[in-house]
Order: sequence, then C-alpha cells, then structure tokens
Amino acid sequence: MKVLFDVSHPAHVHLFKHAIRALEADGHEVLVLSREKDVTIQLLDSDEIDHLPISRIGTRKLSLLSEWLAREVRTIRLVKRFDPDVALCVMSPATAHAGRLLDCPVIAFNDSEPVKLASSLTLPFVDRLCTPTNFSVDYGDKHRTYDGYHELAYLHPDRFSPDPDSLRAFGVEPEKPYAVVRFVSWGAHHDIGQRGLSSEAKRELVSVLDEYGAVYISSERPLPEEFDSYRLPIPPERMHDLLYYADLYVGDSQTMATEAAVLGTPAVRSNTFAGDADMSNFVELEDEYGLLYSRSDADETIKLVRDLCELPALQETWSAKRARLVEEKIDVTEYMLEQIADVGGGA
Repeated sequence: MKVLFDVSHPAHVHLFKHAIRALEADGHEVLVLSREKDVTIQLLDSDEIDHLPISRIGTRKLSLLSEWLAREVRTIRLVKRFDPDVALCVMSPATAHAGRLLDCPVIAFNDSEPVKLASSLTLPFVDRLCTPTNFSVDYGDKHRTYDGYHELAYLHPDRFSPDPDSLRAFGVEPEKPYAVVRFVSWGAHHDIGQRGLSSEAKRELVSVLDEYGAVYISSERPLPEEFDSYRLPIPPERMHDLLYYADLYVGDSQTMATEAAVLGTPAVRSNTFAGDADMSNFVELEDEYGLLYSRSDADETIKLVRDLCELPALQETWSAKRARLVEEKIDVTEYMLEQIADVGGGA
C-alpha cells in the first residue's frame, strides 16, 4: 500500500509520526509532503522521517494565499507521480483537491471547529473526516468519530515515555519547580480576528511565574530581548519531556495547552477563542476532566496562575485526573492505522 501524508504544521509531525513508522515497518511505501513553518522541518529531521518540503509559510495574507496556490499545484503533481492508495491530512485543501482530481481517497483529521475557511475548501472533497467524539459539528455519512484527541496519537502512555535525563543534558532539573510558557504568532488563516496575550500581559505573567520557580518560554515569533534569559534551553524534540515534568503550563497556544493537559500538567490557555463558542476539546478537558483552564481575559488568567501556583499537591491531583482521562480515551495512532487500512484497502 502507498500512503501520502500532508505535514504542514509542527503538530502534524507528532500526530502522524507513529503511523508513518508503523506503515514503513510493515513494508508500506510512504511519502511525506512537508512545509517550512516554525519547527516542522526540524522535528521531521530529528525523527528521521524522510520528507519533501513543498512550500514555506508566508507572513502576510497575500503571501499565505500565494503559498496555498503553490502548494496546491505541487501537491497535484506529486500525487499524480506517487499514485497513493490513500492520503492523510489535517484539513488541507491542497491534498483534498489533488485526491478528488486524481481519484485518490483522502482521510482528513480535524479537532478544531473554528477552521471554517479550510473546512469549506477541504471537506467537500475528502472521503472520510475523523474527529473526536465530542466534536460539535456533524458532517454526515463521511464523518467518523473516536474517543480521544489528536495529542493522544503521540502522548498516550503506549506512545510516550518521559525522559528526565534528556532535560538534565540541557541544564533543566526536572525535580525543581518550573513553568513552561508558549507564545504563538497568530498568523494562521483561522486566527484572523483573534488574539492572544498582549506584550504587557506577557511581561506580567512571566514576572508572576518567576516568583515560584524557573520559567522556560517557547515562542513562535522571535523572542523579545527582555525575555532572553527565559529562552527555551532544549531542542524542539524534547518539548514533551519538558511539559511532562513542568509544574504548570501557561500560554496562548492551542496545541501545547492540550499537550500539557493530556500529560497531566496543569494547563492555562489564554486567548480570545475561549468563551461560550470555544472548541469542544477544550470544553471537555476543562468541564469533564479539570485538566485545563481557558480564559479570554488576561487579568483573570494571571490571577488563576497565581492561585494554581499556591495550591498544595498540585502534581498529585493532576496525575490522578490524567489517569482517568487515559483510562477513558484511546490510542489515536491505532485508530488512524485502522482507518488507513479501511480506506486504502491495505491489510
């Protein structure tokens, strides 16, 4: 069986990497189309996943459109040449269009209701859409659901074992208190009209966290000089080890907040997506499991952070919450492989 993967974001590397390895180990042929965005290429290289970069993220709306068009043309050309039995993506219009044009079945994964533009350009052309069970939109006959989150494709205990020595090698002491902070760029198509933490709020947040232990900042944009002493000391491929041993995660990122939560690290997410119309995975992680908090107001965020830092036995409490979540959710990679075999006709 020949399988194509569209990997255009760092989170997609993690989502698909175990399925890619399993398919290759079973003798299937895999082609990965990549994109120069944030640390996507670095993660693929560190995981020794062969890939073909076909586009680079732009910094403005016009360049984003031109990138989409260029990626579309290149994807069609490569799908025609590779002739896959099935293609996988995360709401990629280019892959969906190439699949429909060249009679290649496409499986799309999605865990985010607000990606309306990509959805409208992708969903009419895919053969199967896979989402978490709690997804708030029903897409009909092509829609399949599973009890899990994207992050459980790579952070389920069957897929991830934390390594404290990998942190010590870079000067991080996992036994000592520290917080992880993540700032994103807010330049994606689905981020239009939304925002995260302001410069002033970031400054105040780091100051508060600094009172309780070390602070390590991961930033999609170049880190301002005032935060240079908090710069992430580890390579991107060790990020999940850092999150696992952290006492707290805070940031305006979507993916990393969920990663922290499923690892059992108290997570505070602060951006304007939070609210009554929030994404279903964040609602469930807060209301059902109590692993994550979402706030749209920066002052509320900082107060919550201070309150959490002063709670006793925080790690033990969250560890128990995580144990319940893992008991009730699935290994999403196994589910993904089942879908590939079903749609692609492989055994």
